[in-house]
Amino acid sequence: MPITREPISRKPGTTTIKAAIDEMLRAYELKNKYSETYLVAFWEKLVGKSIASRTGRLYVSEGTLYVQIVSAPLRQELVLAKTKLIELLNREMGEEVVREVIFI
Repeated sequence: MPITREPISRKPGTTTIKAAIDEMLRAYELKNKYSETYLVAFWEKLVGKSIASRTGRLYVSEGTLYVQIVSAPLRQELVLAKTKLIELLNREMGEEVVREVIFI
């Protein structure tokens, strides 16, 4: 006989862990830094393995993404698609994290 579980309802005034962490990041003004760090950590997932494998150094500072590209043809393609790349990254992040991309 399978065990069935009743959905657990929250008590009034309680919040989820995700909501509490988001609130804490906003309160301590760390949300932007967290998002920038997340973008760097999950770069391969966001842009794909083929682009990530041709990427060297990568960091975000004050809304500007700095990307070292080790392939000249890929650099040219990304320069031409810079606006699309910014839109893709921000859409995947769910907020505006990147306003500019500089290829180094």
